[in-house]
Amino acid sequence: MAARPTWQGHLKLSLVTCPVALYTATTSTNDVRFHLINPDTNNRIRMVPTDPDAGPVERSDLVRGYEVSKDEYVLFDDADFDKVKLESTKTISIDKFVDEDDIDRLYWDDPFFVVPEKGAGVEAFAVIRDAMEKQGKVALGQLVLRGKERQLALEVRGKGLIAYTLRAHDEVRDSDEYFDDIPTVKADPDMVEIAARIIGQKEADFDPSDFKDGYDDALRAMIKAKSKGGKGVVDVAEPDDTNVIDLMAALRNSLKGSATGTKKPAAKKASAKKATPKKAAAKKKTAA
Repeated sequence: MAARPTWQGHLKLSLVTCPVALYTATTSTNDVRFHLINPDTNNRIRMVPTDPDAGPVERSDLVRGYEVSKDEYVLFDDADFDKVKLESTKTISIDKFVDEDDIDRLYWDDPFFVVPEKGAGVEAFAVIRDAMEKQGKVALGQLVLRGKERQLALEVRGKGLIAYTLRAHDEVRDSDEYFDDIPTVKADPDMVEIAARIIGQKEADFDPSDFKDGYDDALRAMIKAKSKGGKGVVDVAEPDDTNVIDLMAALRNSLKGSATGTKKPAAKKASAKKATPKKAAAKKKTAA
């Protein structure tokens, strides 16, 4: 497997334990990324750690500090963090099983592939996986990941498992703080019926490949234009004014437009498988 694991340890269900590895299930390698450049020299800027009194310092010599009062810190080095020992540092212990619908979508976070390490533990992994699939439940456990203990939700996916980190309760805001001020409005039943028919005409299966990042495409077009000496201006039409005077007329026109348009075919169900910077030159470099 080409990718490097994000975490390695053990998966534990009661007295059954097996070695596993977690791999990040998403990627951002296709994102458009920019660097900070000095426009006077066209050199890439280096972010050098600097002490206000001592000047530039080596990053490897730095430690982390927690501010307990103004300008007073408790210092931590790598050895201190290693002393914080929890079972969840090296073991995902499954504590309980719940229905997927019991977990509010606000709590679901980053997904990871859970893969058994090669060896005798593969059979134990298969037992846990198949038992979960038979019961149709989502497993809950804990894991120390990236310097923080997170709750995990694990579900069966093909021959492996998917683990989602779950946001903590104090990380999720109360929706009532935002929704309570929405005015109470009784919608016209006829308008609701027309809107429901519009929704029915637009019904389709979810296919993630349908979505294309238009902003990313526009950036790439601008990069291409600039690299050829152009200004790279990308024109985008402004949306029409959305101030609707006659809501019923707008709904009826929308219904007619949806009916005359070609209905999108249902998509196939998604498969379960799925340098150190160079020293800045004194002379200005050539810019594209």
